[in-house]
Amino acid sequence: MDQRSLDAGLAPVDAGIMTRTPIDITLPDLTGTRAIVTGASDGMGLVIATRLAAAGADLILPVRNRTKGDAAIAAVRDAAPTASAELRDLDLSSLDSVAGFAAGLLADGRPVHLLVNNAGVMTPPTRQTTVDGFEVQFGTNHLGHFALVAHLLPLLRAGQARVVSQISIAANQGAINWDDPNWERSYDGMRAYSQSKIAFGLFGLELSRRSRAEGWGITSALSHPGVAPTNLLAARPELGRTRETGSRRIIRALSERGILLGTVATAALPALLAATTTDADGGFFGPSGPGHLGGRPAQQKLYSRLRSPEDASRIWQLSSELTGVHAST
Repeated sequence: MDQRSLDAGLAPVDAGIMTRTPIDITLPDLTGTRAIVTGASDGMGLVIATRLAAAGADLILPVRNRTKGDAAIAAVRDAAPTASAELRDLDLSSLDSVAGFAAGLLADGRPVHLLVNNAGVMTPPTRQTTVDGFEVQFGTNHLGHFALVAHLLPLLRAGQARVVSQISIAANQGAINWDDPNWERSYDGMRAYSQSKIAFGLFGLELSRRSRAEGWGITSALSHPGVAPTNLLAARPELGRTRETGSRRIIRALSERGILLGTVATAALPALLAATTTDADGGFFGPSGPGHLGGRPAQQKLYSRLRSPEDASRIWQLSSELTGVHAST
């Protein structure tokens, strides 16, 4: 697989299918950069990881499923034969697993320069919980990543790291269910998903504020992929979804025809831009096309749900209390 085929994200030209304008960004030389990408065993996360490795980063792939992880490592090395990439075990829905993963890296003692928090789950048909009893979207998308960053803070500080939090256009709707963040009453899958991404975005902004105030040297950026046929809405039997959703079939059809939406490859670009830009203030990146559903990655206006410093501080405190994990150096 050459670099052009990795980057372009082109739809095939066929009867009734529009030609997609190539979209890509150029990554800087990342030689000597130790990078971690969560959710990189397939789909958009694998594209992000592969591009970083091809640019020279020493890649760590935290995976829940070793079989998928082995396939991902093979794909990375097929695209970038000289890439440095290793698997480690991580299940973000388990605080014990997060702590174990972090302990291994802390024992290594090597600074972490780049952390892309990309993993996530979306809209299981019924309310489900993590092993720690959290609503699974809140627990995986937000609390697992919160705990990961808190545990890794010494290595992130040592590496003057850039942390990218992958949110969603769903963070531009809904609200934090402060009275019932684990949705034990009146569960709504989409509202719970929006909450998890709002919380995660607020966390990323609070990380930036605390880093500046405490002199941690960490920059924190947000990204969102727009809409593309990623695996979030694919069949996930472990979440109670035995086949892909109707929404994903529509998304795939529009993406293949180059109508409004992105591809898996182009959806990865905002996170890559967020990870490698020299913007010292972090920033928020997403597709720049109509409705920010697809198109070239660019800076975005911060969603209204993410603009309250009080909410950001509150979600940080709530996350510390729920997980029992406190950021310390």
